Amino acid sequence: MTHAIALDRFYISFWIPTAVLCAALAIKLPTIIRLWRDPLLRAVGGLLLLACAVFVFVAPSTIAWTNRVTGVPNISAPWCYSLLTAFAGSCLLLIIAWRNGLSERSPATRRAMRWVIGAYTGVIVALWILFFLADADVERLRDLDTYYANTPFMREEILLYLLAHCVAVLITSRLIWNWVRTDGLDAWLRSGLACLGVGYGLNLVFDAFKLTAVVARWTGHDLDWLSTNAAPPVACLSAILVAAGFILPHAGQFLHDRWRVRAAYRALRPLYVLMRTVQGSGIPFAVRATPELRLIRRETYIRDVLLALSRHIDEDGIRRAHAAALDLGHPPERARALAAAVGIQDAVARKNRAPDDGSTTRPDTTDLLQEIGAVSRALRTPDDVAAVRARAAAPHEPDPQAPAAESSVPAHETETVHRHVHHRRD
Repeated sequence: MTHAIALDRFYISFWIPTAVLCAALAIKLPTIIRLWRDPLLRAVGGLLLLACAVFVFVAPSTIAWTNRVTGVPNISAPWCYSLLTAFAGSCLLLIIAWRNGLSERSPATRRAMRWVIGAYTGVIVALWILFFLADADVERLRDLDTYYANTPFMREEILLYLLAHCVAVLITSRLIWNWVRTDGLDAWLRSGLACLGVGYGLNLVFDAFKLTAVVARWTGHDLDWLSTNAAPPVACLSAILVAAGFILPHAGQFLHDRWRVRAAYRALRPLYVLMRTVQGSGIPFAVRATPELRLIRRETYIRDVLLALSRHIDEDGIRRAHAAALDLGHPPERARALAAAVGIQDAVARKNRAPDDGSTTRPDTTDLLQEIGAVSRALRTPDDVAAVRARAAAPHEPDPQAPAAESSVPAHETETVHRHVHHRRD
């Protein structure tokens, strides 16, 4: 009794895992509808729906309602047992199909899936037969497993559903943990599988509590608190982790992609602000624009302004800035970005001094337009840009002891920078 009172403090409402499972289903539903032809996605949706049904119908209030509506005392027992057995078998089927893939099903995999379907269908049929053979007229909302543990046919029914659930969960858990250890998995998929593994592991704890309480009844002992007070919270935690396991791969990848788009958008801000001083106005704000659309509009705006600014770019100045950046110890890619940043800033200043210089030369800026992210990141370090500009403006006296090839920018680097600052309009 002391254990029961203590565990009552940790009671988790059955509606909490139901809400989490419904959230998982809601997150997956758009993908399931969009890719309805994918049987694996349909199976995931069906599994989550089945899990929701389990927790809806095992709630004591729903058990009482079902018994009252049907007029059969404890009719909820075979119904809940059937849902739980179907859920366990569906989990096993899904993991087998998910891991092997529909296109790589071997004859052994197909045989295993047929065996699972046949075995668990037979278990569900047997559960209903045993219930109608048993004498279970006293309604029990929370302790039916232990109350009827010694009742003929009900005893066999309780043992059958627990063993069927335990076997399915044990095999599923083993398959999941073997899969988790596989090389080359996406981080979000691995995290989701880990949650599923822990969730199914807790299902084994649930089964152990239930079986221990039932066996204790057979031997004349009273450990009902394991079944009535300890097992339900474990089942709720298990359901929450299983739902998280299905949510993580999808929601995690979605959030990662959204973070990447927003990070790219923010990274372009320094160059965007600089280009706005050239254009005089920025991009009109659109309330309904998605992050992807805002990124595309910012990239397009920057490239359009750079094309108009290209006639003011000093190629020789960028070459000197690139050599200066290398002299300052910057890596080649960083040096090219700093040199381009110096060249663009100088071009903006040059355009502001002489907006119409009459020049018809339009250097090729193809490479520069493709690397606007690196240039914008270089603009975030104005001290580095200023140091490169100062070094490029200082008189350069080559070391008389150094070979001629070492006193100038390597030919391949010069050609790379040259491509940075040229562009012809089609």
